[in-house]
Amino acid sequence: MNMIQRLFSKQNKLKIELCQKNIQQFLKEEDIEEYQKFFSQKNITLQEYECQSRCKECRISPYAIVNGEMIKAENSAELLDKMKQQI
Repeated sequence: MNMIQRLFSKQNKLKIELCQKNIQQFLKEEDIEEYQKFFSQKNITLQEYECQSRCKECRISPYAIVNGEMIKAENSAELLDKMKQQI
C-alpha cells in the first residue's frame, strides 16, 4: 500500500455496546488504561448499558456487542484484543 492510501484509508467504524455489570465483574485493573485508549479512538462509538438482559453470558465471561455481533472472551485482555481485531 502506498503512502497516500495509508494516509487516507478509512478505518472501520465500530459501534461497541457494553453491559456495565459485565465489565465491572471482569475488567482487571491492569487493563483499564488500554481500554481507555481504545475507546478514545475517533472511529469507535461506545454505548454502555446498565444491563443488556444477557444474564447467562454475563455470568460466564466478558463480552461486548460489536456492530451487532457478540464477542466473548476468557478475560478482559482477550476481549480487548478481539475488539481491536474488528478495526
